This record gives sequence, structure tokens and C-alpha cells, in this order.
Amino acid sequence: MTLLLREADVHALLTMPLALDAVEESLRHLADGSAVMHPRQRFSLDKTHLHYMAAADTVRGYAGLKIYTWAGGMLRFLVLLYRIATGELLALIEADKLGQMRTGAASGVATKHMSRRDSAMVGIVGTGWQARSQLEAVVAVRKIERIRAFGRDAERRAKFAREMTEQLRVPVEAVASAEEAVREADIVVASTTASKPVIAGAWIAPGAHINATGANYAQKRELDDAAVHRAGIIAVDSREQAKQEAGDLIQAFREDPAAWSAVKELSEIVVEGTPGRTSERQITLFKSNGIAIWDVACAARVYELAVAQGRGERVRLEFMSL
Repeated sequence: MTLLLREADVHALLTMPLALDAVEESLRHLADGSAVMHPRQRFSLDKTHLHYMAAADTVRGYAGLKIYTWAGGMLRFLVLLYRIATGELLALIEADKLGQMRTGAASGVATKHMSRRDSAMVGIVGTGWQARSQLEAVVAVRKIERIRAFGRDAERRAKFAREMTEQLRVPVEAVASAEEAVREADIVVASTTASKPVIAGAWIAPGAHINATGANYAQKRELDDAAVHRAGIIAVDSREQAKQEAGDLIQAFREDPAAWSAVKELSEIVVEGTPGRTSERQITLFKSNGIAIWDVACAARVYELAVAQGRGERVRLEFMSL
């Protein structure tokens, strides 16, 4: 029987340490070829948009698909998890929280491998749903002493600062501009829905690491050209997918397509074959679009815990036998 896991189950089971471990392991398996994936595909259907992405991890023994729609201002996420050995559909998982956590965890893994070890101050632009897991992940991998946060809505950013201070036990200050958030930060996070740059390269301090996570369409970007060009090392989750979706890089490289040859995949850095930085003053950049192997990795951990703890609803699905 197939296990149906709802958002409440994912909230109860998936912690940031678990997500960090799952995402990092999945990147190691990508690096050695034991994990494979397809980049995101999209359909625009009048007022509804359908997105899907798939991956498999032969070491863990799972394959899966994330599929979601955007319509009427609402996103609806679902992950289907299969056992490779039998083809059995193990779980249907509501995946809003799962997506938030795996995206944050990927930035955490990038921060672990690309930021300075003494990084203590974070500047974040964006105070929405995804921004929360971004900070949670960064705080989990670095000893952060101070966070500055900017969002366009003053009331919302003040609320975000209060709640994240309480959750993380790290002072989060709501500031009046993106520039104030970013200047002097050791780690810069962009987590917005912006179509045009919200972070300028001139604001970024030497030695900073940047996680750019919000824009995953070719026509959208959060970083200006200078922010991209100042980065001595640029990593993406998937070069193939980045060339389709990473507007920050697509637009910065429009006059010099050869610049793509220097872009690394995060999996290459995680396995220590490629350095995450080469000096303390070097600016590094992780451009995240989100890849299916992270969804499968986190879904597998959630499924295993659910089975062990007796969570979820068993549903019988009828399949044809040939």
C-alpha cells in the first residue's frame, strides 16, 4: 500500500539537520554518478502552470518525481516516491514544507563548503516563507552572531525579525534597505520573488559568500551584473538547468557565453574535487534553482521516519499487472 503523508507529517518529521544531511548525501551521489536526474520541465496552460522534475538515487534505492502547479496565486506541490528495485509507489507526499526545507538545506551545504569558516554576520534580502529556512540552514552550519533582514513591507520584516530571533536564538535586525542588510555581511542571501536586481555588487564585502535562491526563470534575477562578475567562484546545482533558468547568470553572461565554462556544480565542490574558495577575500556565489534529487533525498528520509513512527495514511491504489 502507498503511504499518504500530509504537510503536518512533513512538519513533524523533517528537521533542518536531517535535510542538510540528505541534500549533501544526494550531491555526493550526483558527483559519483550513482544519482541521476532530469531538469525541471514547465507547461504554461492559459492561467495555470504545470512543473515537473524527476531524479533517482541508486545507492539509496529511491526514485521520484515532484510535480506542482501554479494557478490563482497558489502553488500546490506533490512528491511521488518509488522504490527502484520493485517499482512500488511508496509514498505520496504533500511537499510545500519539504520544498522549503530542501531549498534552505542546499544553501546551508553551499555555505558550509564555500563561505569563510569565521563568517559571523548574515544579510538577507527577502522575508518570506523561503527566507526562514535559508536562515535556519546557515545558522546550522556557521556560528552566526548577527543577522540583518530587509523586505519591502516594514511590518512584515519586523515580524520576521522578531520570530526568527526567537527561533534561531540569534539577533535578527530588521533594516530599512537591501543595501543596509548586505553591506559588511559575511554571508549574503537573496530570497525574493524579484524580477529585477535587488542586490548590487558594489555592496558586497570582500570575502563574502552569496546564496541567490529566489529567481529560477531566465528573465528574472536578484543580482546585478557586478554581483555576478565579482564572484571568483560560482556554483550552481545543475549547469544544464542553470542555463535554462538561472536568470542572474544568463543575463550577466549574455555578452560572454564562454563564462559558463568556469561555473561549477555544487556537487563537485562537496566531494572536494573543486575548492569552494581559494582565498579569504574571494567572493563566492551559489546560484540555486532547485533540483529534483534534493526532493527525492528529503522525501526518502521523511518516508523512512514515517514508517518507523507509524505516521501517515495507508491508501490502496490499483495497478495493472501485465
